[in-house]
Amino acid sequence: MISKLRHVTTRLSSIACLLAASVFSHNVAAATPSNLPSIVSFFQNSTFSGAKLSPNAKFVAIRISTREGRAQLAVLDLATFKSTVVASFEESDIGEFFWVNDTRIVFNLTNLQLAQGDQYLASGMFAVNIDGSKFKQLVQTSSSFWKAGNGGRALLKWNTFLRGAIGNQESDEIYVVQPEAYDDKGQVDYVNLQRLNTLTGHITDVDMPLLHAHRWLMDGQGNPRVAVTYEKNIKAIHYKDPATEKWQKLTEFDAFTGNDIDPFFYDGDGKLIVTSNNGKDKTSLYIYDLAKNKMLDNPLVTSPDFDIKAEVISNNGKLLGVRYEIDAEVTQWFDPKMKTVQQLIDALLPNTVNQLSIAQRAESPIFIVKAYSDIQPALYLLFNAETKKLTKLGSVNSDIDPQKMGMKDMVRYQARDGLSIPAYLTLPKDSSKKNLPMVVLVHGGPFLRGGHWTWNADAQFLASRGYAVLEPEFRGSTGFGGKHFRAGWKQWGLAMQDDVADGTKWAIDQGIADPKRICIAGASYGGYSTLMGLVKDPGLYRCGINWVGVTDINLMYDVNWSDFSDIWKRYGMPLMVGDQVKDAAQLKATSPLENANKIKQPLLMAYGGADRRVPLIHGEKFYAAVKKENSNVEWIVYEKEGHGWSLVKTRVDFWSHVEKFLGKNIGNP
Repeated sequence: MISKLRHVTTRLSSIACLLAASVFSHNVAAATPSNLPSIVSFFQNSTFSGAKLSPNAKFVAIRISTREGRAQLAVLDLATFKSTVVASFEESDIGEFFWVNDTRIVFNLTNLQLAQGDQYLASGMFAVNIDGSKFKQLVQTSSSFWKAGNGGRALLKWNTFLRGAIGNQESDEIYVVQPEAYDDKGQVDYVNLQRLNTLTGHITDVDMPLLHAHRWLMDGQGNPRVAVTYEKNIKAIHYKDPATEKWQKLTEFDAFTGNDIDPFFYDGDGKLIVTSNNGKDKTSLYIYDLAKNKMLDNPLVTSPDFDIKAEVISNNGKLLGVRYEIDAEVTQWFDPKMKTVQQLIDALLPNTVNQLSIAQRAESPIFIVKAYSDIQPALYLLFNAETKKLTKLGSVNSDIDPQKMGMKDMVRYQARDGLSIPAYLTLPKDSSKKNLPMVVLVHGGPFLRGGHWTWNADAQFLASRGYAVLEPEFRGSTGFGGKHFRAGWKQWGLAMQDDVADGTKWAIDQGIADPKRICIAGASYGGYSTLMGLVKDPGLYRCGINWVGVTDINLMYDVNWSDFSDIWKRYGMPLMVGDQVKDAAQLKATSPLENANKIKQPLLMAYGGADRRVPLIHGEKFYAAVKKENSNVEWIVYEKEGHGWSLVKTRVDFWSHVEKFLGKNIGNP
């Protein structure tokens, strides 16, 4: 297999050649009737899928491909605007990539042309210089190959993954981790932290006496200073004092129920910044006083309505700002110069969220800007802070016309018990905004945030076909405070389901949705909610679409070839979903499988034959039960797909079925 991973280096005259190749080689599928955007335009793979500045801001690494070709790694020289494809493989695509230093890049592989059931290669790890020289494989892509392609040195085991750069990215070394599993499900027991030389392949262990460490924060020199350990359900925070170079435990708590403290950033001045609710409803950013082993009372960053889950923006070990999401994403700069740069860019791009990427040791005034909105797929641009000019690099989906997309807004409605429920509402472009057919799109998880103010292929495709799309952040969703989150514990099919129904009724009361033309849809937990919606509220939903959905909570416990960890089953699920013994009656009452005979509405179901999160048996058992009394059930199995659709052809086929199904059941009267 290693012999098939043939590396190719190509010189191109400019970045324009790459972009032109990606645009003009695309064989567009047959046009969709009525001049609507084609299905493939929503669900194709991106031709431009990432750009990162070198530490000195003189080069940009870019992942790019043609529609039919493989994703390649290219480097753009900002002084000449000449580009070089430095890594390309015949049977694999470039996956994640990262700058080692100013002249070297490390990356791994993926395969965008294979579904989950056909994947046989590990991601591996490779390094290459910006001119394509000194290419080196570092980590094996298959357990069968240990010595190929590495100058005689044995390749590292397949389960070696990139952790990050060393300090200010001035060496040829990087941090890597080796998770060690204790069972055939890949459940991680502990993680080895190591330093890897990307030129020689030499690896050294980092002194880390903590047995169950899974995550680390480094100081400005690249030394581990903070570690997070997990042992069964106990999460602990540890700190290595630079004065003594000894590790000490700061705090520990139950990972599922405790007052969670999550280390966020260790700055060059020895301050630790953490996320915590600190006894309040919302999670905020706090400074943690390491000397006193306590958090300061006043938060550094907070919001009255949203949890703060932030992304660090730093260089040279200094925290410059944080990026986080409220109703939409915002950036809060602590550095006055960066605040000014952000204001300049926002003035040039007033209708998008504009993410700035900065270099670690910038020697030029160049920034990368990722600009996106609800109607605009992400654009990548260069900004020159001296000339105040923007230069477009590429778009993740150049086939989408923002002027044809529907606007998305966050709304709030009251659940029947008075709880405020956030939701995203997307309305078709140029619609009357009244009496529309509507799809209630329920997110998976369910204990996560489902919606975001960004371009979303699923919602925008549905809106392009004339449907209003409501995405409720029902109780149990994260990002809206502890009360909202905990209110969803043990509420599958109960209050969580009522929140979805109450959102549907709100849209009817507002005059947005035609009460006779509403369909409920979703994947994973959203598929479960779809089925329970049809069971509990048969008069509310005309039809349902469930893909890769849970059909019985007991199956989540009992099917031993799923990838649910034993720790989650033992400590998390009984508390948050339901205990098989103590809550047996509830789990039966809220099981779509046990209530399949109650579903009379038209139903579309699709599952992946290689799904390990919600194995195919969920769908097979339910289909066998529901079709006994419901002849209007459409059943699709994509044999090689997993928990979601990896292949473009699968996504196009599935959404083609969705389009026909909705048109038949809730289309225009």
